[in-house]
Amino acid sequence: MVHLGKRTSATFVFVKLKKMIREIVKIDEELCNGCGDCVPNCHEGALQIIDGKARLISELMCDGLGACLGHCPEGAITIEKREADDYDELVVISQMISAGKATVFAHLKHLQEHGETGYLKEALSYIKANREDMPFEISEVHELLHGDNNKETENSACATGGCPGSAPQSFDVTGMKMAAPVGEVSSELTQWPVQMHLINPAASYFNGADLLVAADCAGFAHGNFHNQFIKGKKMVIACPKLDQGQDIYVQKLVRLIDEAKVNTITVVIMEVPCCGGLSQMVKMASQMASRKVPVKEVVIGIRGDVLAEEWI
Repeated sequence: MVHLGKRTSATFVFVKLKKMIREIVKIDEELCNGCGDCVPNCHEGALQIIDGKARLISELMCDGLGACLGHCPEGAITIEKREADDYDELVVISQMISAGKATVFAHLKHLQEHGETGYLKEALSYIKANREDMPFEISEVHELLHGDNNKETENSACATGGCPGSAPQSFDVTGMKMAAPVGEVSSELTQWPVQMHLINPAASYFNGADLLVAADCAGFAHGNFHNQFIKGKKMVIACPKLDQGQDIYVQKLVRLIDEAKVNTITVVIMEVPCCGGLSQMVKMASQMASRKVPVKEVVIGIRGDVLAEEWI
């Protein structure tokens, strides 16, 4: 199998290792009822509901994070550790054939959407070389990958397990209305540190403040983030997907509500499914706190526009 290495701006860098111990999800099909609750919580889009059951369509993209576990009402998903060899697409696709056409097609589409062209070519070469044993026609594969009827909108990938959070995309901004900068734009940040693990809820500058809880990516996506969201607020940032010890985040938020007596909380998240975890942490802290505080959720699109804004 592969080791998930460092991230780049568009995709992942995969480093091949020999005989490594890897964590990966395991699905008990007897317990799985096909409800689909796990699918939007798989941040890498490696899970899909196929033939009424949750299926891992891409071990390559399964990061072993386990975010899907807590969303399975039947307890059908677990994390197992196993010794693994280098990832071999030819072995994977040959074993996947027995799972049926739908699973194979979902795997091929997933490779295409995530820019894994090398592995996709290997899979297609195997299918062509063994076309007589395939439970589908080669023309169907071509239609799947190149047909006009398979053009997807930016958000449709999320319905099948893919997600703008991990699928590489390129934007054409030439037609966007861009405001001309006038001089140097000043920072609206008025305190330090801002990372949730580093902040001290007892710091005096939090007392009675309007609090901004922002996803790490939001400040890079929205062009006017400082003026529109940070101005007049104290800020903390977090990533609900990558950060460890998120129970500590909830405890700190409870302290900010009860002890620092923050006035309001604005949560700014990205539209990708994994970002919703930040709103859930704030909601949980709000429920645990003895004080009640107004909470607003703002959702930023991956192109930087504000998609939704409401008090929750």
